[in-house]
Amino acid sequence: FAQALEQQLCQPNTYDGLSFTERLHLLFCEEILQRSNNKQRALIKQANFKLSASLQDIDYSQDRHLERSHIARLAQTDWINKGQNLLITGPCGSGKTHLACALGHAACMRHQSVRYYRLSRLFLDIGQSKADGSYKKKLLELAKYDLLILDDWGLEPMNEANRRDIMEILDDRYNIKATVMISQLPTDQWYGLIGDNTMADAILDRLMHNAHRVNIKGESMRKKKATLDQSEHLNVK
Repeated sequence: FAQALEQQLCQPNTYDGLSFTERLHLLFCEEILQRSNNKQRALIKQANFKLSASLQDIDYSQDRHLERSHIARLAQTDWINKGQNLLITGPCGSGKTHLACALGHAACMRHQSVRYYRLSRLFLDIGQSKADGSYKKKLLELAKYDLLILDDWGLEPMNEANRRDIMEILDDRYNIKATVMISQLPTDQWYGLIGDNTMADAILDRLMHNAHRVNIKGESMRKKKATLDQSEHLNVK
């Protein structure tokens, strides 16, 4: 606010023609804009995204089977406001994490709180919270994010503690907050990877009942981007 006022005083020819109310309005607009920018930066930092991703950078090549209209609707984040989920599947390197982080970034720009976790790292954090007595606090924290992004679902077998933790998290968030699940495995294989029929029913009911789905196809994006010029190769003797 003070900086905006100083700018007005330094440019009298620009602002002298405005009324007091008009000049005051400009100062308030500048303050509101600055607060909004600060909040967006704080939310992006809090989200701890694996990638700095943008929706503008998404590759819509025909072989990837991504629909611009579908991604555009997801980018509006109405599904987050409604507490709906998103299931992103596809082969290794197909851009699943990039898409999830880009949608998460879009949510931060709309002042929605987001947190990204690789599932193995989340289980480590939860295990630590059990050890130091902050487990309940950790669950409350996870329940509050408008969008929780969980990556590498199904990459490692789940034990009983993992199943119960995921169940607690999803039950707290069901129909209230949105969750993105990212996996190399198609959704019809998720039941078996959980490892317990009763818990699988309960977990998948809360995860899939109100979920949007994106199934990315095509070859690895990492492989495409890793093509090196001949001069970049190291000669090994």
